[in-house]
Amino acid sequence: MPMPDPNLDQLLRTAIEQTRLLRLRYRNKDRIVEPHDYGEHNGAIKLLTYQIGGSSSGPLPNWRWLETSLISDAELLDQTFPGGRPTASGKHHKWETLFLRVKPAGKTKN
Repeated sequence: MPMPDPNLDQLLRTAIEQTRLLRLRYRNKDRIVEPHDYGEHNGAIKLLTYQIGGSSSGPLPNWRWLETSLISDAELLDQTFPGGRPTASGKHHKWETLFLRVKPAGKTKN
């Protein structure tokens, strides 16, 4: 199994646990995303995000897979988002290993 970058791993875990938006560079494009699922997918460490701003090859907002090895300049934003969103495509069910998933909207931490 590939190993996550320790510095990025902690940032992603914090963002997911606190439902905070992320600003990052991915494939040399600035993006603003809601981080939802984080784990191993098709042999790579990935983040399933709901992209709400920045550069995109398709209409926004929309779901995006991001390979963590291609993420740079990631930073937590002060803005939060409500929590889990349903994915019409069922993308959130295709993980080999799920590290962490954002809690559904309205759910509190135990």
